[in-house]
Amino acid sequence: MKYRVLCITDRSDLPETELFIGLKNAGVDIEVACNPAGKHYNRLKAGDVPIIDLILSYRVNPSKIRKLRHIFNTKKYDIIYCLSNKAASNALLASFNIPATFITYRGVAGNISFLSPGSWMTHLNPKVKRIICVSDSVKSYFHSLKFFGLKLNPEKPVTIYKGHELSWYQSKPADLAEFNVPPDAFVVGFAGRNRPNKGIKFIVDSARWLPNDATVHYLLMGKLTKDKKLQRQIDKSPLRKNFHLTGFRTDAPALAAACNAFIMPSVKKEGLSRAVIEAMSYGVPPIVTNVGGHPELVAHNETGLVIPPKNPAAIADAIIDLYGNPQKTKKLGENAKNKIYKDFNISKTIYKTRQILEDMIKKQPFLKN
Repeated sequence: MKYRVLCITDRSDLPETELFIGLKNAGVDIEVACNPAGKHYNRLKAGDVPIIDLILSYRVNPSKIRKLRHIFNTKKYDIIYCLSNKAASNALLASFNIPATFITYRGVAGNISFLSPGSWMTHLNPKVKRIICVSDSVKSYFHSLKFFGLKLNPEKPVTIYKGHELSWYQSKPADLAEFNVPPDAFVVGFAGRNRPNKGIKFIVDSARWLPNDATVHYLLMGKLTKDKKLQRQIDKSPLRKNFHLTGFRTDAPALAAACNAFIMPSVKKEGLSRAVIEAMSYGVPPIVTNVGGHPELVAHNETGLVIPPKNPAAIADAIIDLYGNPQKTKKLGENAKNKIYKDFNISKTIYKTRQILEDMIKKQPFLKN
């Protein structure tokens, strides 16, 4: 089956990059428009994927709309896959009288509404025939959208997990002595920004519920060192000396690999946490809330621990459970790693994405060359 696909993204991450290469190797006629400053840009080039350099700074960027329109008129694409809101809005505006059909990607639940003009410029646009959702929780969110009887076509959102490969995660666990973490400490890791939906304040509060003699330390990775509100909260903690802020790190997966457990206490809008997946790939057991896509990734007492959101006492209980049971911690870590290998691998993502592309061509035969 012959068809041509243009994928439009920004700084393509590793799973995206390997998806594009995998589709190309599977025989899909694919091109990728992306930011040349992306970390994995050279990997795309090495994979012989045709690339169009494109930097999208705004959701409506007139010069880029003109560039995209020229691209659409120069070469016929059957499907245009937009992997960000900026990509979707600019490409849809550039596609007037262009017969291609669109796919979009959505990684979080929320901020979509039938009353929002921005939503009609992206996922709700009639040209968009499929929305690739990172988890079933995101798909369910789209199914829940209603406005005076107006609902989304139930076939439009579909779930395809973002694929990974265990071979990507072979870095040696980092030496945490750099952050003055004692060698005998039980280290709980976190990676991300201090956004309200991430629930990081509940991690800090959890220290109040730990036994005084527990040698538990917290390694907080991400752009947090200049967060004055977070620092004030830590300063009030009875275990304030047990919190270690690393700042932004390019070796965050290796730092996570050095932890005994990894926590993501999200309170809402969590699609599927890449940080949790990376930790699980290193065999580090996760502690997550039963929010968003977390329950699809972590089964309680099988591949990690699942707790209610906004509950620092529950976080402390989960930490103590693992802290006091080294064998359980090891087993959950092994199961977590195997979960990524079986259910979240890149080969499945490539296969399912190709299925969606070919299904769209079959259902809309006018797209065929």
